[in-house]
Amino acid sequence: MEIQPAGVKMIPETDMTGPRERFRLACDKVLSSQGKRGGIGTLSEKTLHAVLKYYYEPRESNHEIRFGRYVTDIAGENGVIEIQTRQFNKLRNKLEFLLPQTQVTVVYPVAASKWIIWIDEQTGEMTKKRKSPKRGKPWEVFFELYKIKNFLTHPNFRLCIVLLDMEEYRSLNGWSEDKKKGSSRYDRIPVSLLEEITVHSPAEYEKLIPEGLEGAFTSKEFKKASGLSLAASQTALNVLYSTGAVTRIGKQGNRYVYEKTALCPFEDVPAK
Repeated sequence: MEIQPAGVKMIPETDMTGPRERFRLACDKVLSSQGKRGGIGTLSEKTLHAVLKYYYEPRESNHEIRFGRYVTDIAGENGVIEIQTRQFNKLRNKLEFLLPQTQVTVVYPVAASKWIIWIDEQTGEMTKKRKSPKRGKPWEVFFELYKIKNFLTHPNFRLCIVLLDMEEYRSLNGWSEDKKKGSSRYDRIPVSLLEEITVHSPAEYEKLIPEGLEGAFTSKEFKKASGLSLAASQTALNVLYSTGAVTRIGKQGNRYVYEKTALCPFEDVPAK
């Protein structure tokens, strides 16, 4: 049930026994099960969540384990794993209960690239898939981390950001003429595992600082380096400041000036 390694892990293209192969097997297991039930969206949980659950823990006996009044996604000898695609605010009470007792790893998936398939709700017909120009980045997690930032430096808290290729199925039920704007997402099917970024201690939040930010910088420079909006960049720096990854060294107008905090370097653990 281990999440490996502690660091940024690029998954090699030829990976017959490691993470890529385990991820493929998890995809096969979930999609095969869905096929027997009549297709996507027929399980009690969405496909992305189900695949990640089997990837991080193939043993079903460790799924849906109760701790007190809470049910965890995965629990075993290495603690608890919670797979959360959004609404981290819903984790607050669970984290407050679990962290004093055990290690908790929150897994956050990001669609690094995705293909869109539209579904006609009346006929069930699906369009050919088209690649979205939008590319997901790990910095998206800051919007959610802000909601639980009081827990981020707890010694039992872990974070794992998973970058994936995905197919996204959307219903043609929006308000625009083509029914796409304002449409609802039906399901997401992970296709391949690209990268994992793990944070095991406060010192490792430095991994969530985009490259190119050396010396002093403001939210404006963070925006340029990350591709986030200015408001999202300010939220990201608020989170990084609360973890100790950055230090405020002054102000430039009404903006804080930051620099990276000199922390002990982290070590990469080779993938098993």
